Amino acid sequence: MEEFEILFVDDEIEILDTVGQYLSQNGFNVTLSDDGLKALGLVKEGKCFDVVFTDLKMPEFDGLELLAAIKEYRPQTEVIIVTGYGTMESAITAMKFGAYDYLQKPIKLEQLKMLSEKIMTEKRLKEENIFLKKNLKQRNRYGGLIGISPKMQETYEMIERIGGGSPSVLIQGEKGTGKERVAKVIHKKSDRAGGPFVPVNCSALVERSPGSEVFDHVSDLFDAAKGGTIFLDEVAEIPISLQTKLLQTFRQGDETREGANREPETDVRIIAATEKDPDQFVKNGTFRDDLFHRLGQFSLKLPPLRERREDICLLANHFLAIYYNTVGEKVLAISPEVMDIFLEHHWPGNVGQLENIIKGAVGAGADKVIEIAHLPREMRKLAMGNGGGL
Repeated sequence: MEEFEILFVDDEIEILDTVGQYLSQNGFNVTLSDDGLKALGLVKEGKCFDVVFTDLKMPEFDGLELLAAIKEYRPQTEVIIVTGYGTMESAITAMKFGAYDYLQKPIKLEQLKMLSEKIMTEKRLKEENIFLKKNLKQRNRYGGLIGISPKMQETYEMIERIGGGSPSVLIQGEKGTGKERVAKVIHKKSDRAGGPFVPVNCSALVERSPGSEVFDHVSDLFDAAKGGTIFLDEVAEIPISLQTKLLQTFRQGDETREGANREPETDVRIIAATEKDPDQFVKNGTFRDDLFHRLGQFSLKLPPLRERREDICLLANHFLAIYYNTVGEKVLAISPEVMDIFLEHHWPGNVGQLENIIKGAVGAGADKVIEIAHLPREMRKLAMGNGGGL
């Protein structure tokens, strides 16, 4: 098999011939050696083997010595000890030296093949993971999210880790950090991407609909999100009475999945969000601990803009491009002075505040370049009071 190399070491020529023929017939690239020192020479010369099968008892240089030497020169190579002296003591010793596994003679060829395929699969997954991480570090955009900072790279990686399944997710972040935008990206990356995405502002919902009407309305929203994702924004604002009813609904759905053959009533992925510290609102008794854990199978904390200043220029120009195309097509750039102010600002309203400032500057009549005069009055005052910095 391409790019997967096996070295088989045994001082019995008949075993080498049998194993070599079998592995080759099954598509593996295999090198044979009847001497431990010669095998070590191949490794030291730079031959990159993915797995080495070595006999334990060999003259001059035995399998444990070869194992230890290989781990010194090429620690990523997996080594499997093959022995006719199959005691637990030799197995434990081999494992202590770093062996991947150990086989007893007479060798079962099918077992040899299965072990090789297992290691090959693990190698491929490791390489894919390394490739993924490398690509993530190079991204400045991801599914509608923008940012090249380490904090945003961690966010992208966490979304990838959540994967295509349907675990519930709890997103925590300050106002304006983009919680709903992140929820939409998670939805689009999931197996439910073809289903609806239904956002719910829990705070506004409770204010508008008192008592049992709230739960009825929430039930309707869950029905609307069936097969997709419901996004419960400001979930910490849900009163305890409604939290209890929600938890009952989730449990009924779980029981349906485990027992009956009919489709579950709550076939909905839940992504919740809050500005508050989740642990704190559980500790102070305003939120049920069991519901908190039900909602937060995965937790994701979004960084505030002041902790990702590397992204400010990217974001500012992104919003400028959006509003350039919608408001007059006359603002082409942001002045260096304004960008300096942006880089120094504390941004209590985070990305949402930055977007509103760019939108406001474009709409306020800026001609080709956004200057300090086009910023909100509060920001201009602060800029003047700090010599141009905030």
